[in-house]
Amino acid sequence: MKIKSYAKLNLSLRVGKKLNSGLHNIQTNTFLINLHDKILIKKNKKKKDRITFNGPFSHLVEKKNNSIKKTLDIMRKFKIIDIFYDVQVKKNIPVFSGLGGGTSNAFFVAKYLLKKKSKSNLVWNSLEKKIGSDFKIFYRKQTYQKNLSTLLNYEKKFTLFFLIVYPHIKCSTQKIYSYVEKSSRFSNTDYYKILSMQKLLKLLLNEKNDLQKIVEKYHPEIRNILNDIKLQKGCYYSRITGSGSVCYGVFKSKRLSILASKNINKKFPNCWSEITKTI
Repeated sequence: MKIKSYAKLNLSLRVGKKLNSGLHNIQTNTFLINLHDKILIKKNKKKKDRITFNGPFSHLVEKKNNSIKKTLDIMRKFKIIDIFYDVQVKKNIPVFSGLGGGTSNAFFVAKYLLKKKSKSNLVWNSLEKKIGSDFKIFYRKQTYQKNLSTLLNYEKKFTLFFLIVYPHIKCSTQKIYSYVEKSSRFSNTDYYKILSMQKLLKLLLNEKNDLQKIVEKYHPEIRNILNDIKLQKGCYYSRITGSGSVCYGVFKSKRLSILASKNINKKFPNCWSEITKTI
């Protein structure tokens, strides 16, 4: 079976106070994009799973303790599966980048194996605890997360074009969050109810990613990339996604994002970049 495992972009991110769980409360607008890892999964006759990675970012993946292994182990714990699998993953999504690649891999493998099993709710909850709090954002393509526990689906589907730039910097989510000193005040805007593209973009332009200043402090080159993206023709705004290090710009059209990509590649030849859009 061939599975597409999509990346995500945080179009905004406000970080609130720490909860009793030890996690920060967050508020974010998250859209899935068509950049994806390719996963090939099939049954084997061995007594263990065989998980292999290839592709441009495979060398950064933990081979023995990755999100797919954790997912398969949980599936067996709940007796969803009783066999083993060969899993091949082509890593097209940069690792430690804020694009959620590892969590996405876990989600889409789980979705394929679970289908309509009776224990699915218990398994989903267990996976979220084991894989990470961002696990649930992959349920839907375009979501407004009002707080850590409340996820709302956008009523209208928006088509947005992006230039994403990866400066080959590994950002640890846990480490970046550990530097958070002030909590942000959450917005009262019901983003998921917005029906106008113009209104959405205007509101997002005035949003922010609370982790961006922290990432820029420790990696000043990210500020330079973001500033250059923002200056490109047709760019609404530039920002990092999640805890970084991927930088992105939101563009009026695919044509303008391609033009921007050529300019950015000349200015930052050592960075990886991709033109992508919402799914």
